Parts: sequence; structure tokens; C-alpha cells
Amino acid sequence: MQHSPVIGITLDSEEPGGYSKFPWYALRQNYCSAVAAAGGLPLPLPHLPDLAQAYLDRIDGLIVTGGAFDVDPALFGDSTRHDTVVLKRDRTRFEWAMITGALDRDLPILGICGGQQLLNVVLGGTLIQHIPDEVPDCLAHEQPNPRDQAGHDVAVVPGSRLAAITGSLRIPVNSAHHQAVKTVAPGCVVNARADDGVIEGIEEPTRKFCIGVQWHPEFTISPADSALYRAFIKACRP
Repeated sequence: MQHSPVIGITLDSEEPGGYSKFPWYALRQNYCSAVAAAGGLPLPLPHLPDLAQAYLDRIDGLIVTGGAFDVDPALFGDSTRHDTVVLKRDRTRFEWAMITGALDRDLPILGICGGQQLLNVVLGGTLIQHIPDEVPDCLAHEQPNPRDQAGHDVAVVPGSRLAAITGSLRIPVNSAHHQAVKTVAPGCVVNARADDGVIEGIEEPTRKFCIGVQWHPEFTISPADSALYRAFIKACRP
């Protein structure tokens, strides 16, 4: 019997209030259900950097999730911080440790939304701090309609691994971000763009599986989203 690959999924964190009067972790259920539907065993990961190597010993692949926060601009060399930028330093410190450890081991990585942005920064790229300030006539990348609906389309780059996975060069996606990849990390290539030019996906083609997308494929807006999860889980199998 073939065992399901264990997929580490990074959690979000929240300050006291709402669910608990003490700090608490958070993760939408569909991050886990999408992994399970694709054949993986989801394992949410608390923010304990000292345990990163122990987690990496036990997982077969890593998903770095999104959240309502941003990558610290200091991490990609910016000396100023836009007023809209919100930090979660402990989360970023943990995710940085997990990404670098996964890269060292060539474990499959799927970066989602903010996870894609951090993946790009860890690999040496930079970010746009606030899209409306840097992209003229930009789309509504923080879409007004619900996240389980499409916000706009992306053009998938022909010849990319993402194109091979999705079997399509244009797919509808949801959109919930105000930052984006600016300078693509060395060794990475763009695999998707929005019609306003904003980079919507990156990949490192020499690795077993190292893909980041700016949208949230766990909502399964299109068959391309399910295909991406299946390809990721397949890469995580021995």
C-alpha cells in the first residue's frame, strides 16, 4: 500500500481576540482539504523555528500559505516601508527557516500568495510593496467579490512547468494581495502574469518542484487549480 506523502502547511497566527483571549493559530480548512483531495496527508506547522529541521525530517513537501500580512521590505533591501505593510515577524522567521531547509533538501515547495512572495525573497528576488502605487491602471488585485470566485484571468507562460501542469495558457484566478513579485529571483522564471503585467507566478525549473502562485488554488476556481495540487503531491511521492 502506497503511503500518502506528508505535506507540511504553514499556519497563520493571530493576536488575542476573536477565537481566543490568547495568541492563536489559524488555517482555512480548504488548505488541508485540497491536499487531501490530491492524495496528500496535510500537517499544519506551528511557528517554531528551532524545530524546522525536525519538521523537514518528517515531511515530503511544503506549502507556504498566504495571510493578511506582508514580507518585511528590509528582507529584500528596501530602506522604507509602505504604510499599508503589516508584519508578522515570528511567522516570517519560521517560514524563512522552512523554505531554506526545504531548498537545501530539494523538497517540493508550493508557495501560495504571500508564500510565493516570500519564496521569491528567500531565493534573492524583490517585491512591489503596494501595487496601486507602482503599477499604472492596475487590476483590482484585492478583489471586491468573494475569494471563492474569480477576480481576473492570468496568462500562463508557454513552455513553463505551470503550463504543462494546467494544460492551459489562460486561467481564471481569485486575487487577494496588494504586494507582488518585482524582481524575479535568480534562477527563477515567470510562469504567469495578469493582464496589467503583474507577475502572478514563478518557478525554479531545475528543482524537483518549486512553484509559487499569487492566487489561492485551494479554492479550486478552475480545473487548473486541482491539477496544480495533483502535480505537487505527485512530486512529493518517493
